[in-house]
Amino acid sequence: MIIGLTGGIGSGKSTVSRQLSARGALVLDADAVAHELMVRGQPVWRDVWEAFGWPVLDAAGHLNRVRLGRLVFHSVSAREALNRLVHPAVRDALRCRTRTAAGAPWIVWDVPLLIEGGLFREVDQVWVVYATRAQQIERIAERSQCTREEAEARVKAQWPLEQKLAYADRVLDNTGTLEGLAQQIQAATAGWATS
Repeated sequence: MIIGLTGGIGSGKSTVSRQLSARGALVLDADAVAHELMVRGQPVWRDVWEAFGWPVLDAAGHLNRVRLGRLVFHSVSAREALNRLVHPAVRDALRCRTRTAAGAPWIVWDVPLLIEGGLFREVDQVWVVYATRAQQIERIAERSQCTREEAEARVKAQWPLEQKLAYADRVLDNTGTLEGLAQQIQAATAGWATS
């Protein structure tokens, strides 16, 4: 069983992923996979460097994610170029890790662009984590220590959560308390084996 977990930036996907992992799911985080693939010297790192140049590298030659993020969240063409470089490799890695996940009855693909990238077609269920736009902006600004304007730009760079809800088999409402979210996750996973 593969669950595709998605939502908007700042909606609470990471919180849900941690709770699903605690309940026995194998969580494959697309963002973490992308970070691995963009380590200095990896083919994806080289592709990103060749596409965007020295400004996205730090003094040691590692990708400067803050600079790269600012660049792609303010430019549709830059964001699309980055996605073309990174997404195919991430998709291949998710598929490979799923095939080799011996004995994992529940696998969660935590993928921010699950729907936009078409990966929703490869999962058994789509779960969308929902928060209001105002909550997303507040959480991003606090977590990333950026301005509200930068946080808004990041939210605008993705599909509106309301659009993603049309694809959802299950919606996890993260507009309330963490306890309320945990109760929803417990109900959604009541039949899961926890071993």
